[in-house]
Amino acid sequence: MKYWLLKSEPDVWSIDDQIKCKSKGSMWDGVRNYQAANNLKKMKKGDMCFFYHSNIGKEIVGIVKVIKEAFTDPTDISKKFVAVQVRFEKKLNHPVSLKDIKKTKELKDLPLIKQSRLSVMPIDTKYWKIILKMSKIVK
Repeated sequence: MKYWLLKSEPDVWSIDDQIKCKSKGSMWDGVRNYQAANNLKKMKKGDMCFFYHSNIGKEIVGIVKVIKEAFTDPTDISKKFVAVQVRFEKKLNHPVSLKDIKKTKELKDLPLIKQSRLSVMPIDTKYWKIILKMSKIVK
C-alpha cells in the first residue's frame, strides 16, 4: 500500500461532499497537470490518501481510500487525463494545518511544502505516520 495527498478547494469539493458519497465513493477528476496525473496513474486500489483543503483552510482534514484505479477522466474532452475513484474513510478530529506542517522539521521535505502547487502527490510512510500523530490518530 502507498500513501498520497489529494488537494481540493473546499468550496469546489470538500471532505463533507466526499462523506455524502458513502461507500460508492466519488471520482477524483479534473486533474490537468501532467505530474499530478502521473501520480493518479500510479495509485492502486487500497492506497490511502490524505484529503487536503487548499486555498480555504489549508489543512489536512480527512482520509480517503482508492477504490478504483486510474481510468479515462470523463471530464477531459482530449481523453489524455485520468481520474480515480476514492471513498471516504475518516474525518480528522484535529485537522493538520499547513502552518503546523511547516513548523515540524521532520516534514521539511514533504512534497506539500516542496511542490505546493501540485494537487496529487505521494506521501512517504514516515511522513504519513507523523501527520497521523499530529492529528491525534495513532496507527
